[in-house]
Amino acid sequence: MPIIAPSLLSANFINLQADCEMLNNSVADWYHLDVMDGRFVPNITFGPMIIEFLRKASTKTFDVHLMIEEPGKYAEAFQKAGADILTVHYEACTHLHRNIQQIKSLGMKAGVALNPHTPVELLKDILGEIDLVLLMSVNPGFGGQSFIPNTLNKISTLRKMIDEQGLNVEIEIDGGVTLDNAKTILDAGATVLVAGNTVFRSSNPAETISKLKNII
Repeated sequence: MPIIAPSLLSANFINLQADCEMLNNSVADWYHLDVMDGRFVPNITFGPMIIEFLRKASTKTFDVHLMIEEPGKYAEAFQKAGADILTVHYEACTHLHRNIQQIKSLGMKAGVALNPHTPVELLKDILGEIDLVLLMSVNPGFGGQSFIPNTLNKISTLRKMIDEQGLNVEIEIDGGVTLDNAKTILDAGATVLVAGNTVFRSSNPAETISKLKNII
């Protein structure tokens, strides 16, 4: 079964506690938390303080996706706020191995995210050091975008790289995931589905999460 990580970016920020309770009672596995700084991406969302409040209302894994410049400056703050997994962008890290070591030393799992234009082959020498690869299947910054079809080729290539090295690395897909394309994404080799609008804009979010969870 896939890991389902609803994206809080699409939640109702007027009543976040209700959405947290819904997620806690659903079959969702992770909370996906998108942190944007207005520099690395053209949008600003929230930081450690909001995550710290959410942590008090949640019982599940916090999957924190940093779409920010200089993520090393803030890794400790996100760990203290309650992050279980911290994912940094390849494009934002001049010294990626150092960033990964820092995240691991703080007791979190480490992920690396790639923008749509970035080849997965660039991760060949770092795959053995990380727990997760997040492939952006839209251009980062805003929810509600359409899935970029070439992502399927990237998933397949990455799946082969991971299997050839005998590694246990999750492949997470973020952007444009729907009930219609989820099976194709999983068949290509993905193991984690991030879903924002698909979950929170549906008439029954918990049921939608269940449908995503049970796709075979």
